[in-house]
Amino acid sequence: MGFKKLDFKKISHKEMIQRSQSFLSEISTRRTVREFSSKPIPLEVVENCIKSAGTAPSGANKQPWTFAIVQDKEVKAKIRIAAEKEEKEFYSHRATKEWLEDLNQFGTNWEKPFLEEAPYLIIVFRKIYDLDEKGSQRKNYYVNESVGIASGFLLAALHNAGLATLTHTPSPMNFLGKILDRPENEKAYLLIPVGYPSEKAEVPNIKKKPFSEISKKV
Repeated sequence: MGFKKLDFKKISHKEMIQRSQSFLSEISTRRTVREFSSKPIPLEVVENCIKSAGTAPSGANKQPWTFAIVQDKEVKAKIRIAAEKEEKEFYSHRATKEWLEDLNQFGTNWEKPFLEEAPYLIIVFRKIYDLDEKGSQRKNYYVNESVGIASGFLLAALHNAGLATLTHTPSPMNFLGKILDRPENEKAYLLIPVGYPSEKAEVPNIKKKPFSEISKKV
């Protein structure tokens, strides 16, 4: 492998502040969307955003992730049916009273039409181990942390490209691996519908915690 000289471009403090303010201003407009338009978007945009996610740091540079892009209507329909089955069980039996009360502000239920409405679904899989050419298992490190960072990169890249997203986590998500015929070493981590929001899309009027609550100076 070896090493190479770091390609790092230094910028002024003034430009640092401007860039940080610009990014904060832009990312602050990102909202979770549950109502999507079926209007098509370029596949190249989605692929570029996934390439951006693939630059994320990972334990021992194992890059323990797979991003499955779903566009086929029949496959999306299968995913919706399976997801709604799990979600109905969640809302009816699995979720605690406190959990359901916390969800009330979002007006959600077991029905998930966005899984068919959005032009693309990106399913993020975490690779709990790798397989070498002989089929032997090779350990991956800090898998959840690594895939979480890559997913954050992906969401930021999609928003930066002008697209709306939803972080959907039906539980359990084993059905995704079966429908998409993924190997046993890959487990579904996150399901992200991607597209334009519908013209009638609404979002709850919520607030983020202030800086003073999420950061401490020592």
